[in-house]
Amino acid sequence: MSGVLERIAAIEAEMARTQRNKATAQHLGLLKARLAKLRREVLTPKSGGGGPGEGFDVAKTGDARIGFVGFPSVGKSTLLTTLAGVYSEVAAYEFTTLTTVPGCIRYKGAKIQLLDLPGIIEGAKDGKGRGRQVIAVARTCSLIFIVLDVLKPLQHKKIIQRELEGFGIRLNKQPPNIGFRRKEKGGVNLQTLVPQSELDLDIVKTILSEYRIHNADVTLRYDATADDLIDIIEGNRAYIPCIYLLNKIDQISIEELDVIYKIPHCVPISAHHKWNFDDLLEKMWQYLKLMRIYTKPKGQLPDYNAPVVLQSDRCTMEEFCNKLHRTILKEFKYALVWGSSVKHQPQKVGKDHVLNDEDVVQIVKKV
Repeated sequence: MSGVLERIAAIEAEMARTQRNKATAQHLGLLKARLAKLRREVLTPKSGGGGPGEGFDVAKTGDARIGFVGFPSVGKSTLLTTLAGVYSEVAAYEFTTLTTVPGCIRYKGAKIQLLDLPGIIEGAKDGKGRGRQVIAVARTCSLIFIVLDVLKPLQHKKIIQRELEGFGIRLNKQPPNIGFRRKEKGGVNLQTLVPQSELDLDIVKTILSEYRIHNADVTLRYDATADDLIDIIEGNRAYIPCIYLLNKIDQISIEELDVIYKIPHCVPISAHHKWNFDDLLEKMWQYLKLMRIYTKPKGQLPDYNAPVVLQSDRCTMEEFCNKLHRTILKEFKYALVWGSSVKHQPQKVGKDHVLNDEDVVQIVKKV
C-alpha cells in the first residue's frame, strides 16, 4: 500500500510541475490515467489482511440514505441528534464520533436513513485516518450532506470535494455524455459531434493505451475533458447529489448570511438553535427526487398515511408493483389511476404507465 501511495504522490507532484498547454496535454492525459488506476488500487485493496472497519457497515433501511460528511467538530453529531432524536456523542474536541451512527426521520411519508460518519481529514483518499471506510460508506448514499463550519473558510469545502473526487464520487454531476465501446479489431475510432478544446485522437489513444485498450469506438457528444473520458473507462464512479450545510450561522452577521444564500447547493443552518431546518428538509426532498404513490383498496378511501415511495427516474406501474410485493406483477390485470399522470379520473392503465407524485392507484388482479 505504501508503494502505491508513494507513486500517487510522485504523479501528483509531476502534474503540479507540468505546465498546461497543447504540447503537454497528451502527457497530462497519460498521468491522469495512471493516477486513476493507482487510486483504484487504494480503493479496492487486494483481498486478505483485516476485515472492514468496526461499526462502518450499517444495514440500508428506508426509502433513501443520507450521509453527513465533514471535518471533525463542525456540528454533524448535533445536527443528527436534533433532526432524528438519535444520540451521537457530542463534544467540543475533534474526532468525537469514531464509528458510523445511524438515525432515521420521516418526511412527507418517506422513511429516510441518516448516517453520521466520522470526521474526514485531508489525505483520506490516500488512506490516511479512517477516511477510506468513511468515503466507502458515503458511496452508498442517495444524498450527501457536507457539513461546513461557517466561520472557517470555504477551503474546507474544496478539500472535502477533492477527497471525495479522489474516491470516484462526483458531486452534483451527471455521467459524461461520451459513447465508449470496446471492439475486437479496427483500432481506435474517434467521433466528435462538437469542437473539442482538450481531447484529440492522439490524447484519446494515449489514455486508452494506458488501460491496454487498442480497439474501441469513442463518441464525444460535448466538449469533454481527459478526466471525463477516464471516468467512462473506469466505470466505477458514483454520481451523487450533494447539499452543503453551512452550520453555526448564529455566529455571523445578516450581511454575511445574504452572501452565503447566493452560493449554489448551499443551505445555511444552526444545528444548535434549530434554525432554517424547514428550508433544509425541503431542499433535501428536492434533491432526493422521491415520489409518493398512494394505494386505494377497492371500495375504500385511499391510504394517505403510508405512501409507497419510489425514485422519480424509476416510477412505472411495474416498479410500483415490485415495491409492494414481487408476486403482484404475475397476478396484475390492469390498474385504475387517479392523479396528474392520467387524463381521466380514474383511468385504466397497464404496467408500463409512468406515475407522477401523489397519484392514487388501485390494482385489479386477474381472476
